[in-house]
Amino acid sequence: MKTELRPQPGKQEAFLKSSADVAFFGGGAGSGKSFGLLLEPLYDVANGGFRSVIFRRTVPMIRQPGGLLDTSEQVFLLLGAKLNQSALEWTFPGGATVKFAGMELESDRLNWQGSQIALLGFDEVQEFEESQFWFLFSRNRSMSGVKCRVRCTCNPIADGWLRALLDWWIGADGYPIQERSGKLRWFVRDGDSIAWADTKAELIEQFGAESAPKSMTFIPALVRDNKILLEADPGYIANLKALPLIERERLLNGNWNVRASAGNYFRREWFQIVDAAPKDVVGRVRAWDRAATEKRSGNDPDATVGVLLSKDRQGIYYVEDVRKMFASPHAVEKAMQECARRDGKATVVRYAQDPGSAGVNEAQATARALDGHNVRFDTASGSKEVRAKPVSAQAEAGNVKLVRGVWNDEFIRVLENFPVGRHDDEADALSLAHEELSGAQPGTPPRRIGISRYDDYRISSSYRRGKILV
Repeated sequence: MKTELRPQPGKQEAFLKSSADVAFFGGGAGSGKSFGLLLEPLYDVANGGFRSVIFRRTVPMIRQPGGLLDTSEQVFLLLGAKLNQSALEWTFPGGATVKFAGMELESDRLNWQGSQIALLGFDEVQEFEESQFWFLFSRNRSMSGVKCRVRCTCNPIADGWLRALLDWWIGADGYPIQERSGKLRWFVRDGDSIAWADTKAELIEQFGAESAPKSMTFIPALVRDNKILLEADPGYIANLKALPLIERERLLNGNWNVRASAGNYFRREWFQIVDAAPKDVVGRVRAWDRAATEKRSGNDPDATVGVLLSKDRQGIYYVEDVRKMFASPHAVEKAMQECARRDGKATVVRYAQDPGSAGVNEAQATARALDGHNVRFDTASGSKEVRAKPVSAQAEAGNVKLVRGVWNDEFIRVLENFPVGRHDDEADALSLAHEELSGAQPGTPPRRIGISRYDDYRISSSYRRGKILV
């Protein structure tokens, strides 16, 4: 019995049908772009001389659950291909190969000197350096007789080489111009810059036949274009809608201009001020972002900030109190002890440990000073922006309230300026506190934490160029 593999009608099909020398596909999460990239080699796998390499920035990304390797099994096994796990290479019955490879370091591009890659693929091309892309572009050649081409998937990124390269297809508002989706433009290299034209003839007339113009296109797609995914997992779009503003604009709506700026993570109107927090809560934590510099004339140091956060049975968070000081390490430790005594032993004390042995020693000394209290410290991982995203999403949804206090105005002001403001101590402490409480479930007591260190997808068997043998 013959099995058919076919792209979904719409954007995925347009990507597979494109005649462009270089085609970019995507612009949103869950749009079916990686699956479309894996379908592209099937046009030519009956040709024993066909060689394709699909790059991801790192090898672990290729091997991750649901990544390229997992997904390729849904396609290539149907064609009788065999996988060499160590080489990450599929070999088809006629001898054609499709290889997956990482290119983590910028210099790794040089490992491909002398290669001939008929179909060159980049999954999440925005993660690559421009030098990597264009160097591998020079390896897009073959003696097998197939049409050499480059196929890329991408998500929006506001800055960098990819945004500039795709500028013609993207409007001033950051959203793709749908009337230009799939339209070809032609380009040649003119020194270090790229010259563009609407037709190949225009560039030949200007630069001569030896300039060998190439065609390029961009086909934007969003999760709404992936009907099969939404039927199989209708809740996925809700996951995207729950993302913080910046990631939601990029991954759900496909905005290529949105970037981190003041007001994108926290806004004053998101925080309701209440007279008091509920008495019956499922968890409470005082999280500290510590500094160790006293404020003097002429300096502008970071502050030590302790945010007291609680969570009620409905999943609403309450910022009950904020302590802010510019003090020496000894004075900070004394203030932490006083707050711990006042907050009560059921309240977790959480603080970040600086990296290195000195940070370990300091964290452990603070834990000893807080003996008798629920203490947790560990080394912060990820950027401040990444750590702030979960609590930013909760704040935007109206799930973070402030208990009325003299600290309210300054607290909100610092949050609104995050991440571009001079200081971000309140945002860091709030992120840490939310991280601690986000796992607290209704009906459970506060945690006692000891000291730690812490598709029905188908491609027709006769499609566009030649046959796809299945």
